[in-house]
Amino acid sequence: MRKLLFLSISFLCFCNVFAQSSTYWQQHVDYKMEVSMDVKTYIYKGKQELIYTNNSNDTLKKVYYHLFNNAFQPGSEMDMRLQSIKDPDGRMFTKLNKDDKEKQSRIANLKPNEIGYLHVTNFKQDGVSATSKEIETILEVVLNQPLLPGKSTVLTLDFEGQVPVQIRRSGRNNKEGVALSMSQWYPKMAEFDFEGWHADAYISREFHGVWGNFDVKITIDKNYVLGGTGYLQNPNEIGYNYQENGVKVVLPKKQKTLTWHFKAPMVHDFTWAADKNYIHDVVKTDFGTTLHFLYKNNTDIVENWKAAQQKTVDLMKFYNSFVGKYPYEQYSVIQGGDGGMEYAMCTLILGEGKLDGLVGVIAHEMGHSWFQHILASNESKHGWIDEGFTTFIEDTALYELSDKKGENPILGSYKAYTKLVDSGKEQPLSTHADRFDENRSYSVASYIKGELFLSQLEYLIGRKNLEKTIKRFYNEFKFKHPTPNDIKRTAERVSGAILDWYLVDWTQTTNTIDYAITNVEGATDGVQKTGVSLERIGRMPMPIEVEVEYTNGTKENFYIPLRMMNFEKENPTPNIKRTVLKDWAWGNPKYFFEIDKSKTTIKKITIDQSGLMADVKRDNNVYEIK
Repeated sequence: MRKLLFLSISFLCFCNVFAQSSTYWQQHVDYKMEVSMDVKTYIYKGKQELIYTNNSNDTLKKVYYHLFNNAFQPGSEMDMRLQSIKDPDGRMFTKLNKDDKEKQSRIANLKPNEIGYLHVTNFKQDGVSATSKEIETILEVVLNQPLLPGKSTVLTLDFEGQVPVQIRRSGRNNKEGVALSMSQWYPKMAEFDFEGWHADAYISREFHGVWGNFDVKITIDKNYVLGGTGYLQNPNEIGYNYQENGVKVVLPKKQKTLTWHFKAPMVHDFTWAADKNYIHDVVKTDFGTTLHFLYKNNTDIVENWKAAQQKTVDLMKFYNSFVGKYPYEQYSVIQGGDGGMEYAMCTLILGEGKLDGLVGVIAHEMGHSWFQHILASNESKHGWIDEGFTTFIEDTALYELSDKKGENPILGSYKAYTKLVDSGKEQPLSTHADRFDENRSYSVASYIKGELFLSQLEYLIGRKNLEKTIKRFYNEFKFKHPTPNDIKRTAERVSGAILDWYLVDWTQTTNTIDYAITNVEGATDGVQKTGVSLERIGRMPMPIEVEVEYTNGTKENFYIPLRMMNFEKENPTPNIKRTVLKDWAWGNPKYFFEIDKSKTTIKKITIDQSGLMADVKRDNNVYEIK
């Protein structure tokens, strides 16, 4: 079954690559790793064999690896950034006084046995030693033989790491007592694509990885329960509720360790967590994915974790229908980490708190299985795609699955975006994730403005076209590295609209949307026609929807297409009369149209009655006769 799944995923990836473009390419990796963890010292040692396939047209003379653990050392670039940024991540500093004015980096105070490190020795290419140089969180390797286009090479190395005290994502003994959160723990090949190498230093943001297959053996104290990426190959030797039905696993008393063997096909990362006190629940679904839940045997949280399991099934079922089918046979929700973070086939999340909070975190992190771990955009350069699109499907799913549907949750995102604009601290979405001046600016941009890219796309091309765009984007770009242009072109193909202006203004500038009703003539004086004057105040253009409400309770809509968009949206409210007016060109900031009101009197005129347009000054969008 798993072999068949692997072959089908590989074939699907191959076909999709050439369906997208004959010039598209992506590198490929096949990892084999064996690692042994000392749970007393938190030091682990391992060997790695990596078959690296160069599918580019370039001859590669160097390759680069990430050594993420080295960030967790006093004086590292991550430590310096934490000390210099105005609003450091609250998980990564210690308050020195009550008013928060004095803060101290937690990394700066790490002792030698608390730091993280990852060092590589004995590096060889095809059995011959190669020169490597460690530059903090990056390993630069000069190949002894250049790697030609279309060729593969075998890279082998030994590595030793120390698990840092839990500060950010990876680490040991976090505040909820989880022993080991092993994310970004191994020497990881950096991505090389059409833009070149992405050997970004680890400063605290997220990742970009090479698609491939992982074969990993982890040897650890037999009392620890593991969960993470991949399929366990030896469940009947391990037990801990992984074994097949009817199998009883009894370990010899003298045996001190277990070796857990995992395989993960077509992923771009490998993560695991371990604890002696994990409960491991397994939930089968009717859509082919087995869900694993690993959490601390803590009486205060067990009830919530049990209750969250069916909700997780419902969420995955919704994502399958809304985006596309999750292609793997398993997914694990694991208590660990320092908040919530997505990984291949699993997530590490904090497990305490209220049920709604737990489900909310699961909804978001599991949503990343579609927008990042199947649609693998570059999180460092385009964090708004994975974070924003995941936030959009998370909010949509929680709303649709809620028993009591209140206000559309996305409306709060519009308010958060406007608040950032008003602060004067907004930076373009095209800003590299490490280059934002403040963490808040990064968060609102990536999560909120990224979400609004999709919700506002509904305003531009309609709900049906938006949903078709999401599904087509998933089907055409899964197991690839899509870019912002790819989502834009997908929306154009689905709708027929021209949207380059939208991608540029929304993601590469801080241009804002601000339309106003500046004058209304003849609204109440018995004149048969009322003249309405509109103005584009902000730089960013949009098509405009105007709702007119009459004193007799009836409504009428007017739609003004945007000339540069070359598109007319389908009427979103077919039960209300709509008049399509002459298009509006960006070069003219003013627009005038007339309303025939011979049968009744106007009560109210509103720009964007749907609230889907991110107009930063909505108070000038309404004209009301009082």
